[in-house]
Formats: sequence, C-alpha cells, structure tokens
Amino acid sequence: MKAGVRKFGAAERGLLPEGRLAGPMPWVIAIMMFLTVLAAAAGIGLSGAAARLAGQIGGRVTIQVVEANPDTRRAQATAAAEAAQAIPGVAAVRIVPDAEISALLEPWIGAGGLEADLPVPALIDVDLTEEGRGSLDRLRAAVAAAAPAARVDDNAQWLAPLASLIGALKWLSAGLVVLMVGATAATVVLAARAALDTHRETIEILHMMGATDVQVARLFQRRIALDALFGGAVGFLLAGAVLVALGDRVAALGSELLGSAAISPLGWAVLVALPLFGVALAMLVARVTILRALGRML
Repeated sequence: MKAGVRKFGAAERGLLPEGRLAGPMPWVIAIMMFLTVLAAAAGIGLSGAAARLAGQIGGRVTIQVVEANPDTRRAQATAAAEAAQAIPGVAAVRIVPDAEISALLEPWIGAGGLEADLPVPALIDVDLTEEGRGSLDRLRAAVAAAAPAARVDDNAQWLAPLASLIGALKWLSAGLVVLMVGATAATVVLAARAALDTHRETIEILHMMGATDVQVARLFQRRIALDALFGGAVGFLLAGAVLVALGDRVAALGSELLGSAAISPLGWAVLVALPLFGVALAMLVARVTILRALGRML
C-alpha cells in the first residue's frame, strides 16, 4: 500500500450516509424494473408462441368433409384420411372425434345444438414434416380423388398474418427492454451526480484523509447498489405477481395458442436474473460516472 493511502472500512463508510429507501431512486428503479420484467416476459412468451405456431400449428393442414349424409360423411372422412396417410411427408393423420367437435362448437351454438340433425363437417388433422410442405398440391389431389366432398385448408396460409404480428410484437418487446435498461442507466447517472454534489465537502475531507478516487467511488457504489437491489427486488416481485395472475387467466381460456405463450422455467430464470443484472449495471454506471466526475473535480 502506498504511503499516505489508507484502507477505508466501516467507520469511514459512515461519513457517507447510505441511501434512504424513502428517497426517489429506489422507487424509480422499482418502476423501471417492473416495466422491464413485463416487457421481457412478453418477449419470451411471444417467442414461445411463435415457435409453437411455426412448429406445430403452422405445420398442420385440416381436411374438412362437408357432407349432409352422416354415413357418407364418415365413409369419405375415412377414405380421405387413408389417402392423406399415403402421401410422403405426412407425419400424422387424426380424425377429430365428434365429441371434440361438439365441445369446440358448444360455446357458439349452445349445449345440445348438434342433436337437432345439424350437419357438421368431419375434420381431419394432418401434421406435415418440412418436406411435406412441398407436397400440398399432391395431397389435395389425392384427397379430392378419394373424397369428393373434402377440401384441404392450409393453416399456415391463414396464420401468416398472425405470425407476422407476433414477430413484430416480439421485437417491440425487445426494444422496450433495451429502452428501459437505458433509462435505468440514465437514472443512476443522475443519482450519482446528485450524490456527488450533495457530498462534495465530505469527498474533500476523504481526499485529505488519504482516500483515492477509486475508494471514494466504492462508497458511492455501495450506496447505489443497495438502492438498486431494493428497487429491483420490489419491481420484480410486483411484476411476478402480475404475470402469475395473467397466467391463471390465460390457462382458464384453454387456448392452445395462448397456452404456448406461457413462460417456461428457463424464461423465469432469465426474468429472475434481470434484478441482478440491474444491480450490476447500476454499480458499473455509478463507478464510471463518479470516477469521471472526481477526475474533473481535482
């Protein structure tokens, strides 16, 4: 250790009061973290929904057999399923049971609405591989030959606008996270400069006692880190409560697409890391800001 330079401990840290939680900075950081976690969660959920849309729903076609006669409808549905199964690139074929169709239609036509001789098309779900996407024309021709009343609907075609919207919203969420991180850094810069102006005389005393700029910066870092830790924890807990409540509402809807937007354990790990990242960012920004300011003061 150089002559005249002392190591400052707990006694010297008392010269610089710790940040009080009643001050504005912890609560501003809490608001920033709350919004950052929500934006990050939206981006993670939208990424999961986009992957689900592209990997499963987008890779599926639906065959509808529109026939009033129930016996003919069942026969043509079986023939269409067999014809589809024979096409290369078809991963799976499933005839949707009547009970499942009734459950899908019940919110629209009411319970028992299908019992009044109401003709309902037979539905067949066909899952395609990546290679099977190029065999749609062949699939349509084979299905039309086996079941004249059948038609093939390409889910990816009518889901394309939805996929584009989800992609745009995902990038918007990422942009919001970046903006909130920048706003948090700017808040720390303003708080650090304000603290330096408030404790200018204390800093001069510390320098006369042999403290270096790095040692003085550490004192401010500790104060700002505590504020950032408190604010980040509060913001994360509030955002987590909102996300859990929204997750329960989404699960109650029973939607396959909305359910795919649920946050995975890995996604929750990323969200938990955000307050820690916020503390590290606050300490780094505070250190750089304070050292620059101290260099201009001397």
